[in-house]
Amino acid sequence: MKKLFAFSLAVAGLASGASLYLGAYPNSVIVFDEAKGQIVDRIPLSTGLPTSMRLSQDRKKIFVTTNDHSGVEVIDVATRKVINHFVLNTATIHYRFNGGTPDPDGKLLYTVSTQMEKKRDRYEVGKPKYTVIDLAQQKIARTVDIPTQDENANSGGYGRGGFEISPDGKYLYQFRDSVVILSTDDFKVVDRIELSKPDLPGMENIGFGGSLDSLHEPGQHISLFNSADPIVHNRVFGIARFDLASRQVKFDPIGPSPAGMAGLQVAPDKKNAYTIVASGAHGNKRCEFWAFDLTTNHVTETQEVPCRSRFSFGMSGDGKKLYIYGAGFEIEVYDAATLKYERTWDLNNDVTGAGMIVLR
Repeated sequence: MKKLFAFSLAVAGLASGASLYLGAYPNSVIVFDEAKGQIVDRIPLSTGLPTSMRLSQDRKKIFVTTNDHSGVEVIDVATRKVINHFVLNTATIHYRFNGGTPDPDGKLLYTVSTQMEKKRDRYEVGKPKYTVIDLAQQKIARTVDIPTQDENANSGGYGRGGFEISPDGKYLYQFRDSVVILSTDDFKVVDRIELSKPDLPGMENIGFGGSLDSLHEPGQHISLFNSADPIVHNRVFGIARFDLASRQVKFDPIGPSPAGMAGLQVAPDKKNAYTIVASGAHGNKRCEFWAFDLTTNHVTETQEVPCRSRFSFGMSGDGKKLYIYGAGFEIEVYDAATLKYERTWDLNNDVTGAGMIVLR
């Protein structure tokens, strides 16, 4: 009876784990069960290699963009099935885009794309444009030229995580060195919040980083930011919260900006946060975990960790484990309380740079 009771507790513990969704070579999204420590499902993608994943506002769908033919696939979280997929490329026209932001209804995908057209004697590469992809019609619904002053901020691989949409779907926010607010009707700029203005006393050169999935709150864009004081220009980093309804910005500085930082993972209780910082280069490179108490905005603990040339940083659904993954076949698991290494999960599959989505 005692053995049966212990087994029941173990099964209950397994059931409480979160599911990790990761893009995998050559054309799938794998589902990894935290509690079991193994892959429990594989979602095949018909359009190719996954390059980005974005969770819908209701957390019921995952929007995946793929590289091979500029594809889009929509995964239903409940069934783990692809419910919509299509490619944008044609025989003579190819597109490049990197991720996107769905509207509140999950019918449109907002992104920045570059068109490349094959002519008889050359390839003609256009300028990046604001782009709306109609998911029902499976095509680009419209594109809009980007103003000259905003072209540089939208060049290259920009697009993944750079947009947020207001809860009513009327405004699109682009976060960079400033916050640019666009109307979703015509992409006209309705407001610019220049973060270096004096209305943020004691700070200059403030820039938003990528959105933090671990701090997901409806109606808010929460990210890392870097700033410098206007006197000696000491750079500090912290957490920025932008309310998509009131357009109010709140900054919580944490500490001096390190040379390199692998994003910030915040525990569900919002009291503790973690990052990996890097200093030096090549043979002199050194990496450390930094743990923060967000109630006091202080570093509480550091711990050296082996460096990788490329990696991503994640957190378990309950905030008790830290993950180092990407550019390989494994997930290295560390205890968040002690910052000590625990185990390595072998995925038996190389994962892409599409990121990780954690769902409980």
